[in-house]
Amino acid sequence: MNNTRQKSVGYFQQLRHAGKLWYIVNPYESSFEFVEQVPDYQTEVWPSFFVLIILEQIILLSKKRSNFRLNDHITSLSNWIIPESGRIFFRGAEYFLYIKIYENFRIEILPWNSLWTWYFTALGVDFCYYWVHRANHEIHFLWAQHQVHHSSEEFNLVVGLRQSVLQQWCSFMFYLPMAVFIPPSHFIAHHQFNLIYQLWIHTTVIDDLGPLELVFNTPKHHRVHHGCNLYCLDKNYGGVLIIWDRLFGTFTVEKKKDEIIYGLVVSPRTFNPLYLQTFYTKSMFVKSLKMRNLGNKLAGIWKGPSWFPGAPRLGLDEYKVNVTSRIKYDRQVSLWLRIYILLHFIVVFYVHCQIYGDKQDCNIFNQSTLIMNNILALTSIGLLFDKYKYAELIELSRCIIQLIINRDDFNETKVPFKVFVIVYLLSCGVWIIRIIRDCRMKKLSERV
Repeated sequence: MNNTRQKSVGYFQQLRHAGKLWYIVNPYESSFEFVEQVPDYQTEVWPSFFVLIILEQIILLSKKRSNFRLNDHITSLSNWIIPESGRIFFRGAEYFLYIKIYENFRIEILPWNSLWTWYFTALGVDFCYYWVHRANHEIHFLWAQHQVHHSSEEFNLVVGLRQSVLQQWCSFMFYLPMAVFIPPSHFIAHHQFNLIYQLWIHTTVIDDLGPLELVFNTPKHHRVHHGCNLYCLDKNYGGVLIIWDRLFGTFTVEKKKDEIIYGLVVSPRTFNPLYLQTFYTKSMFVKSLKMRNLGNKLAGIWKGPSWFPGAPRLGLDEYKVNVTSRIKYDRQVSLWLRIYILLHFIVVFYVHCQIYGDKQDCNIFNQSTLIMNNILALTSIGLLFDKYKYAELIELSRCIIQLIINRDDFNETKVPFKVFVIVYLLSCGVWIIRIIRDCRMKKLSERV
């Protein structure tokens, strides 16, 4: 009887957590006096959101509109796991300056236990997010981070997870004016709610939501934002509300007659998550250094991504690429390799969840080692999807390293760890056989 009651309570809790995806939150239950009392709401919604991801693909499959590609899905999830790993060590660190400003310069007009404070904070955070998001597109060094989120050529719920490691750190200064009058506990709660809301709008399943489209940011509006068609560029920045775009002239409607092309204007041809995290920053500095004088070199960093000397800050539309259609980057790999990659990604995902679950008990060195192993695995998976010429050798090396590092798991009593050891042993065998075979084939071809 107690087990049944506990399960019922657990399901009810998950439903309550799921409500946060649509900002359905009880103000009294999410108002706190102290920062330490604010829960990690983002972690609470993950189970519900992953259920939505599965449902989305089932619906698309039933409508014969499935956009599922294992390589793109795993790349999006890889670019979620990597930034999330940083949150294990630094969760809340970006709020430090906000808290210090509030402690030293606050104007006490909004008490923490006031309903007005809750609603005013929700509105204020969303207003600031609009400008954060707009700056991420209009300032080159911020776009160098934000482009990770736009790098997928698909548009589905998993894309909502694809983020840059440095995104939050680069954008946080835009929220600091709120610290003068908004209590940190309220800000931290609503900052999470605002980002959580934006997860569900990355979908093509939902078409038009009627009158709600006038006020709220919806999948219909956000599809435009993710398009690289010329009419889509730098539009619909809103987080929860679309009214800011309507007020500040950045709103545009979805054109049914024109297929939206997703991804970057010049889309990177890779599934390597580390490359996607870093390539644009390198490109930005290369562009800047090629400028002739110091003023232009600096402008190449703080002006828009399309800026060039003599042009307006955001560049000129006539010089921007008008993407109309293109073939998606999709290297075909064999079925056995897709199964292999999926198996190893499940291992990475499990380890990531374990790190999150044990973050209070595990020492920093062990956590760091596990995280680095995960990043290495995700990078190797990306190289396998890319059919990189040294991918097999890199993957064999990775599996050997995993066995050396995790040699103590041979005596581990927990079943998953024993399974992991077996997986890595078998994987080493597979790659050794394949590499030997490839070497023989190469020698035979050279003789011929």
